[in-house]
Amino acid sequence: MVDSMDGAALGGLRLVDVDRNLYRNIVSLRHSQDLFNDLSNDPADWDAAIRLEASHKPQHYESSEPIIDRPFEEAEFNSAIQYPFEHWSHSRFSQGRYGVWYGSETLETTIHESVHHWRHGLLADAGWQSLEGVAVERRVHLVHCHAALIDLRPQAQAWPALTADDPASCQALGERLHREGHPGLWTPSARCRGTNAAVFTPRVLSKPQTHCYLTYRLQGDRVLVEREPGITMMTL
Repeated sequence: MVDSMDGAALGGLRLVDVDRNLYRNIVSLRHSQDLFNDLSNDPADWDAAIRLEASHKPQHYESSEPIIDRPFEEAEFNSAIQYPFEHWSHSRFSQGRYGVWYGSETLETTIHESVHHWRHGLLADAGWQSLEGVAVERRVHLVHCHAALIDLRPQAQAWPALTADDPASCQALGERLHREGHPGLWTPSARCRGTNAAVFTPRVLSKPQTHCYLTYRLQGDRVLVEREPGITMMTL
């Protein structure tokens, strides 16, 4: 792919007008947990601990218009859209020098992508890749994307590095296109026959909403995917 990234090759790339919801799959609990429930079995003690903590915390936010300007209203935007632009990390199209937001055209594609990164990334780094029964809960958002993205799908056969395990060539491509101000890429998935968006700016993303919750559970050499707890919807 590096050898193909001359001016002529990039000059042949086209844009695709993406104006649709995409699936954004992140780690999140199905049900919130009380931070103090490991200290006592009595909910009254939890409330007392929360009040004590609140009385000693400095005020982080004070709205000038508290009726219409409430910070918790931005929570879904921050988790579904803003987070990767504020917490840069290495990814397929970034070496960690800027943020990239990834979303998928279908729910199945985002499951394939996130299961791979969970098992071969986080679990492998912790030495838990074969630990029977380990599980993680996730939340899937629908986020609207409206942008003219560079369409890499026609290059899938000519540029096999687009879907290779080694992301170095894709990172070099992302570095250049990000530097030149392009909003993002419409690219084949490396994990299934699907399509992903790699977005370089939050300005083209909007209207986040929770679509569903998922649980990934390791069982032998497979990952069971549950949409409803205890009911397997996919096995990868």
